[in-house]
Amino acid sequence: MMLFYHCGAAVQPSVTRSGGLFVARVAILEQDGDATSLGDLGHFANRQSALAFAVRCGTAFADHQPLPKPPCEIGG
Repeated sequence: MMLFYHCGAAVQPSVTRSGGLFVARVAILEQDGDATSLGDLGHFANRQSALAFAVRCGTAFADHQPLPKPPCEIGG
């Protein structure tokens, strides 16, 4: 488990496996106690890329910036 603090918010990025792909996720606990899970952020070919994207999304959320778009989208 990875946990770090950015702008006073606790950011917990994570990666799960879905078939042959890796899914980026992140949860954020803000200083005021609000907890937010951003859910599935995107699918990636490897764990490292998924984790890096989850970190980018978590820091963007803590900075009140737009979330980056995943490099590809899986149709459903």
